[in-house]
Formats: sequence, C-alpha cells, structure tokens
Amino acid sequence: MTKILILCTGNSCRSQMAEGFLKSFDSNLTVESAGTEPATQVNPNAVKAMAELGIDISQNKPKLVDQFINQEWDYVITVCDNAKETCPAFLGKVRHRLHIGFEDPADAKGTPEEVMAVFRKVRDEIKGRFSKFIKEI
Repeated sequence: MTKILILCTGNSCRSQMAEGFLKSFDSNLTVESAGTEPATQVNPNAVKAMAELGIDISQNKPKLVDQFINQEWDYVITVCDNAKETCPAFLGKVRHRLHIGFEDPADAKGTPEEVMAVFRKVRDEIKGRFSKFIKEI
C-alpha cells in the first residue's frame, strides 16, 4: 500500500483538499496531511469547496507534522507556494520528495463570493495536479 504525506504550513486548506482528493481517487492509499504550524481547524471555505464536489473533509483536523516523523513514507509532497512562503522540510524516512505548489486560498481578499471563487480555483488546480500524480505512481 502506497503511503503519502502532504505538507504545508497550517494544514487547513491546500493539504486538506489534496488529502481529500487522493482518498477519493483511491481508497487503497494511505494518505495523511500535516503542517508545521497547524491551524485550530480546517478552513470552512475549504470544507465548502470540497463538499461542492461531494468530498467531505469536515471531520478532518489539522495535525502537526512531528507526529509522522517516525513513520516511513513513499511520498512526501509539499503544496506550499514557493514564491510566498517557506515550504516545510520533512526529516523522516521518505522514498520520494515532491513539490506541487499552489497559492494559499486563505490569503484571498474581497467579498465572500470572490473569496470562494479563489478557493474553487485552487481546489480545481489541486484536483487536476493530484489526478495527474495518481496516474503516474
């Protein structure tokens, strides 16, 4: 069974959406997500954006990366935006380290509709990139 760990800073938006998609693509995968500075909850807009596609991440909780450091992983994937933030480093045992960067939708400004549009855009980008990834492993 392939084990995948998805990392970002807050583990409240991008990594949670990526985890949700990967689990929906293949139930035989072991998928977890974590952050270096986990938020207190998954961003409600991320939950809403995923629910629009029938994927429920409402029960997910942000997790600290340290709890996964002593496990072996086939893939550790960072999803932070390289240009705007520092990606977390994972010091545990990993076969493949990948970076698939996305802008942080939590930084979106504007009306609720404009903010939600950014979440949908990032959600759809995550779906596309991870759909491609899953076909390549």
